[in-house]
Amino acid sequence: MKRFLAVMGLILLLAACSDGGEEREGNVVATTGQIGDAIKIIGGEHLQVTTLMGPGVDPHLYKATQSDLTKLDRAEVIFYNGLYLEGQMQDIFNQMAEEKTVLAVGEQLDKGALLADDEDATLHDPHIWFDIDLWKEVVAAIGATLVGEYPEYKDDFEANEAAYLAQLDELKEYVTSRVEEIPAQQRILVTAHDAFNYFGESLGFDVRGLQGLSTDSEYGVKDVQNMVDYLVENNIKAIFIESSVSDKAMKAVIEGAKEKGHAVIIGGELFSDAMGAEGTEEGTYLGMYKYNVDTIVDSLK
Repeated sequence: MKRFLAVMGLILLLAACSDGGEEREGNVVATTGQIGDAIKIIGGEHLQVTTLMGPGVDPHLYKATQSDLTKLDRAEVIFYNGLYLEGQMQDIFNQMAEEKTVLAVGEQLDKGALLADDEDATLHDPHIWFDIDLWKEVVAAIGATLVGEYPEYKDDFEANEAAYLAQLDELKEYVTSRVEEIPAQQRILVTAHDAFNYFGESLGFDVRGLQGLSTDSEYGVKDVQNMVDYLVENNIKAIFIESSVSDKAMKAVIEGAKEKGHAVIIGGELFSDAMGAEGTEEGTYLGMYKYNVDTIVDSLK
C-alpha cells in the first residue's frame, strides 16, 4: 500500500510539472539598457534580467547573434523598444510573440504623444526615453506586464514601481531646474543624429541632428555643409558627439566651420541610444539622464 501511494504521488508530481506547475525562473530579456534598468528595479530580487545591447551599442544597426537567439528562446518574457528602434530584429520578435509574452514598450504609448518622422509621417521617433513623462508611462506598462506574468510578486513589483516613479519625478525637477540656467536663445542642441527630439520638446531646446532618426540613414557632403552654415548663422560654439555613434561626421562639421573662420568645439559626449557601463552611475537611466543634462548645461550656459 505504501509503495502504491508513493508511485501515485510521483505520477501526480510529474503531471503537475508537465502542466506547467513548476516554479518559473523569472527569466526576462530586454533589448536596451534603458528598458533593462527599469525591469531590474521593478523586479528586484525576483527576476533574472538579461540586456542584449550594452554600452556603446547602436540599436538601429544591431543584429541578433546566435547567443542572443538562445537567450530570447529561453526567456519567459521579452521587452523591446519598438517603433523600429531595433529594426534589424523585428522579424525575430514577431516570431517569438507566437510562443510567449513579447512587449514593444514604445507601442503601448498614445500615438498622439509620439513625435512623427519629418520624412515619413507614418513613422514615429523611437527615442521615447528622453521624455521623462513618457518614460514613466513605459515604466507603468512594464510593471503591469510583469504583474500579469508573475502575480505572486505583485506587491513587491508595485512597491518598487511606485518608488521608481517618485525618483523619476525628482529627476524631472532636477533637470528642469538645471536647464533654466541656460538663456532661452542659447538652448540649441546639435548632435550626431536625431535622438534628442523628445528631450528638446520636453525641455525647450531647439534640437538639430546631422543624421535622421536612425543612424542607418546616410549623410552626405551637403548635409555637413548645411550643418556648418547653421552653426555659423546662429553663432553656435559647441556641438555634441554620442557614445553609440562614430564622431567622424561631427569632426567634419568642426573642420568645415573652421574653414569659414568659425570656431566650434565638442561640448561633450552624450549617451543617446545606449547608456554607460554597468556598475557606473551613467549605467542607470537616472544617472545617464542626469549626466547628459549636466554636460549640456555646463557647455551651453
